Amino acid sequence: MPLTMNRNVFVTCAVTGSGSTQDKSPHVPRSPEEIAKSAIDAAKAGAAIVHCHVRDPETGTPSRLPALYREVTDRIRDAEVDVVLNLTAGMGGDITFGAPDAPLPINDAGTDMIGAAERVQHIAECLPEICTLDCGTMNFAEADYVMTNTPGMLRAMGQMMTDLGVKAEIEAFDTGHLWFAKQLVKEGILKDPALVQLCMGVPWGAPNDLNTFMAMVNAVPDNWTWSAFSLGRDQMPYAAASILAGGNVRVGLEDNIYLSKGVLATNAQLVEKAVTVIENMGAHVLGPEVVREQLGLVKRAPNGGA
Repeated sequence: MPLTMNRNVFVTCAVTGSGSTQDKSPHVPRSPEEIAKSAIDAAKAGAAIVHCHVRDPETGTPSRLPALYREVTDRIRDAEVDVVLNLTAGMGGDITFGAPDAPLPINDAGTDMIGAAERVQHIAECLPEICTLDCGTMNFAEADYVMTNTPGMLRAMGQMMTDLGVKAEIEAFDTGHLWFAKQLVKEGILKDPALVQLCMGVPWGAPNDLNTFMAMVNAVPDNWTWSAFSLGRDQMPYAAASILAGGNVRVGLEDNIYLSKGVLATNAQLVEKAVTVIENMGAHVLGPEVVREQLGLVKRAPNGGA
């Protein structure tokens, strides 16, 4: 299939994530104040969208406390810079089994399974423009850990997001996730056109080779909007590949902590580097107002007002 380069590109910055990077770089934000400041700096550097997780302010471990999301949201909304807010809804679907010869009972220390309403509680309270929907179950690198998102759970969460007026960003870690995303749109649970993030190189999802990448790209309906990313040193090459294949760009400390070999990055520096890639390819970087118009988003206050 011929490539059609995207000439008008938006940048998403994934600010902190839930990976074990908190002790690998001093630039990975932990507290709501640090996360919000890093998101604001990324917006000033050219990110139209900031994708936010929250962490325990003391330990840096991932959290899903609504109060932490509310503080991050309020701080970003109170800032002078404008940016589209994208909150994760991926927490609360974790199962860690016992050893292979005794998988049950499950490991309570590594398991965090909650219901659909609780998984989107902070979305209902904060009302971001976008929230993520991890569109399938998959194995991550850990031996006995499974990220669990059943069809029933995804239908329930997706409907709640639609009813709240929050656009779901479909996180596709493999081709089957796109298949099910199309089913959610067909059933009317998610609105058409949808928004997709292609997540490449996450063990053990879609590998980040270009053949697999293009298979993912070609599985996205023509009228949908999509972005892509890969991990570590492949983050910037995939920014270029995504633009060339017709998509948008995601960078940030959730996926990569280095600016170059041995040089730790800030979120703003990664966004600045992505903006340079975009502009050097002859494309234009979109701001948040244009992105809202393109995606049909409405910026709202937590009380539901416009």
